[in-house]
Amino acid sequence: GPDSDGGSEELVLTPAQLIRSLEQAWLNEKFAPELLESKPEIIECVVEQLDHMEANLKRAKREDLKVSVHRMEIERIRYVLSSYLRCRLVKIEKFFPHVLEKEKSRTEGEPSILSPEEFAFAKEYMANTETYLKNVALKHMPPNLQKVSLLKSVPKPNLDSFVFLRVLERQENILVEPETDEQREYTIDLEEGSQHLIRYKTIAPLVASGAVQLI
Repeated sequence: GPDSDGGSEELVLTPAQLIRSLEQAWLNEKFAPELLESKPEIIECVVEQLDHMEANLKRAKREDLKVSVHRMEIERIRYVLSSYLRCRLVKIEKFFPHVLEKEKSRTEGEPSILSPEEFAFAKEYMANTETYLKNVALKHMPPNLQKVSLLKSVPKPNLDSFVFLRVLERQENILVEPETDEQREYTIDLEEGSQHLIRYKTIAPLVASGAVQLI
């Protein structure tokens, strides 16, 4: 209804727009050094769309050329979806303490970076890691070294790494930090359609807002 708060609005996308959003999320996830905001509503819609396409195929005539084209399209979407989810799991395994920390410290209205399933996975992964360290690695250490901080010992995502991007919506006055101490920081405009190689943390908010696409 009109009084429902932001989180619950339905995504109304055509199938083509839906698949495009999935592909954008997938490419961004693939090239961003950190775990990005989770997109449960896109995943849900894509899975529904796939079911719908499968059902349509069952009704179609076998020898129809369209059938094999649709079959290929379904396979491609399945590939992108599973690659996207796998890419996220790899990052969760790699950065689990930081990911959980970020999830714990986010404020009420902030979007989650983990789906409920990913959150459960990350917590279990953390618990297993801690158990493993206690039982295997740390048992043989002197007592003063038996406490280990996973936050300190697991590398953080490197937000200073460089990414390629394409600009989808023109941006003005993007602040670029200097490469070396001698340089001053400066601002640039990002023209729609232009491509850049730029430090990830400079444009992280633009990836999140959809203004740029990592490539």
